[in-house]
Amino acid sequence: MEKLNFLNTVKGSLLENFYPKGWDLQKIDDCCDLGLDKLLKKAPHWNKNFTPEALDNLVDLEYHMGAEIANEIIRAKEHDQKLAIILPVGPMGMYKHVVDILKETQISCEHVHTFNMDEWSNQQGDTMDTSQDGAFELAMNKALFEPLGDLTIPKLQRNFATKAVLPQYEGKIKAIKESGGKLVTVYGIGRACHIAFWEPQIGDEFETDAAWKAVPYRIGQALHPLTIEQNSLHSFSSRFTLIPCWANTIGPGLFLQSDYCIGGADGVYPTRGACWQGMSLCVTLQYGPSRWIPSSWMPTLPGKLFFLKELGGPLLPEAH
Repeated sequence: MEKLNFLNTVKGSLLENFYPKGWDLQKIDDCCDLGLDKLLKKAPHWNKNFTPEALDNLVDLEYHMGAEIANEIIRAKEHDQKLAIILPVGPMGMYKHVVDILKETQISCEHVHTFNMDEWSNQQGDTMDTSQDGAFELAMNKALFEPLGDLTIPKLQRNFATKAVLPQYEGKIKAIKESGGKLVTVYGIGRACHIAFWEPQIGDEFETDAAWKAVPYRIGQALHPLTIEQNSLHSFSSRFTLIPCWANTIGPGLFLQSDYCIGGADGVYPTRGACWQGMSLCVTLQYGPSRWIPSSWMPTLPGKLFFLKELGGPLLPEAH
């Protein structure tokens, strides 16, 4: 019997209009077959100062990411620079290490300006109440701002992705950089290869990568179904009914202006021997820049991407 090729069965199925038009499914599949050694081979589009680093466990990943963030804060302090830092909600364990290192060194964050990269919203961009479980502002207060105590980022220098504040990000970050400051972006990689909630289907709206790269933010961006399912599994105990279908988010016009980036991929379910982030990681590293694969641009910037070794593949099918 001839082996069934999934790539030849998409046309005419429900999946035909599910995947973004610009996705090259064969190219994506080829990335998943590479295996760890080939995945880590420097590609022509990688920035000379971009480094991916495979780690054995989540504890190490959270420590490395937290230490990188803390070191950027300390380095900016030592150079008397302002630091603009775009922050995600997760992996949340990294923030404990940021707090521990800054408390140990007694470094104040008075020079730091934080910009949360996204927030759940409705179609009009109205965001969750800050006291509601699942709200990103609440999560950041609990994980970072409050535990830092007297060393914390001043309240007026904390920016959250509301429809009133998000449009101000570009001007504020530009002013910080023009004063000699630095922009650092901390990121994870979405199931559909988004950065923040800048979703892959947005690529369909633009004729060129250049036009796509110029957009700094979106209010009430529709989320891809893969994004909703991803978050239902790792943030909402599988309850997709709790997840808004839209979000406010930064765009490539901001994150591609970064002077340094700190990335993380930890999407492994160790008790099941399964993962949700393997394909996303492989494509991020080796697909090459594409506006339909937002995370594919991150290797073009200076920085580090920490990931769990299991995600590096080769990604082979296995029944559970």
